[in-house]
Amino acid sequence: MKNNTQNKTAHQSPCTTNPRIAIIGLGYVGLPLARLFATKYAVVGFDINKERVTEIMSGTDATLEVSEVVLQSVLKEKSNSELGLYCSTNTKDIEDCDYYIITVPTPVDKNNRPVLTPLIKASETVGRVLKKGDIVIYESTVYPGATEEDCVPVLEKISGLTFNKDFFAGYSPERINPGDKEHTVEKILKVTSGSTPEIGKKIDNLYKSVITAGTHLAPTIKVAEAAKVIENSQRDINIAFVNELAKIFNLMNINTHDVLEAAGTKWNFLPFKPGLVGGHCIGVDPYYLAQKAQEFGYHPEIILAGRRLNDSMGSYIASEVIKLMLQKDIAIKNAEILILGITFKENCPDIRNTKAVDVINSLIEYGVDVTIYDPWVNKEEVRKEYHLEALNKLPNQKFDAIVLTVAHQEYAEIDYLKLRKKNSIIYDVKNKLPEKVKNKTL
Repeated sequence: MKNNTQNKTAHQSPCTTNPRIAIIGLGYVGLPLARLFATKYAVVGFDINKERVTEIMSGTDATLEVSEVVLQSVLKEKSNSELGLYCSTNTKDIEDCDYYIITVPTPVDKNNRPVLTPLIKASETVGRVLKKGDIVIYESTVYPGATEEDCVPVLEKISGLTFNKDFFAGYSPERINPGDKEHTVEKILKVTSGSTPEIGKKIDNLYKSVITAGTHLAPTIKVAEAAKVIENSQRDINIAFVNELAKIFNLMNINTHDVLEAAGTKWNFLPFKPGLVGGHCIGVDPYYLAQKAQEFGYHPEIILAGRRLNDSMGSYIASEVIKLMLQKDIAIKNAEILILGITFKENCPDIRNTKAVDVINSLIEYGVDVTIYDPWVNKEEVRKEYHLEALNKLPNQKFDAIVLTVAHQEYAEIDYLKLRKKNSIIYDVKNKLPEKVKNKTL
């Protein structure tokens, strides 16, 4: 254990107007936040991935969340007190910071149990450099209580400091929407919180200085944690409802999207659509809330039922594709199927927890040959994460079936007649293709 009980001497205190900020984790959440803070403060971005740090310092963001022009406008060559962003894998570069904002992933394992390992490891890293007066803010999605019950004890153990006496904590849940160039980080209202009322105000003022949409100061860290986890759980449940409607209406031979369009004419009808529900938030957050609820002896029924239904949609879509092929007398064994899209959503390269993979793996189990075309993805990442091969260019061949799983803008320009065999089908999961092109939609 390292004891950092010395007082700050070489840098500013969080009480000052020019604090130094460390962002721990430079992914889809961390980099946009670091870039934003760097417009007003001295910021050090820290990540254990050397390739990622090198890429960012060269002025490029593979996630496409920050443009090269914007990123290069805030980068600086050294870790110092000057305005701008410097990224590093060396903990020495974050020793003199006043605020430590942790933005690492919080996934689930194969049994859908929360995995806090990245959060704990990040807390250990910060604990080694933590000093008196420092403030640690968590942005990663967690269950209520995780910050104070799981993370703070790690900070105390590693640093030798006392919580709410020597150092303080806060929680401000991320609200990044990957691929969304309209609702960028500064344009989304930010929930903030602190381990004491005074610290809550400091954290709120820090975010308020860069978030143009404003902030909402929650009364406690647990309230802020709970608010984040129910935001996506609510969406998950609503999408599960329309996914169940899609299954019902398909049996009745009724177009689900026509039904939703008609129902949407009522002023208070919520405009949710059926589909694959993956990604790093909606497909994960409900399990975090469920886990904590079960620790208190309550088994959540609606939350887990919604998640089970949404998790089943990949295999359901695959079975619908196979059924449609059989109806058209298309041989299933070794049939050639083109999958359009493997990211978790349109027009972004994010493949984290993508449910398009569920469709692909389910189809493979039927003995078909699958070709994946996605112009947005990094092929190496797909191979490493899912053991699948993806193409960035449209293949020059004809297929027995085409399945649109993700509505990338490029797919609207495809000449589908050139891709189809004479006897073939197109299944449009996203309901984006013209009626004359597709055979069926979800």
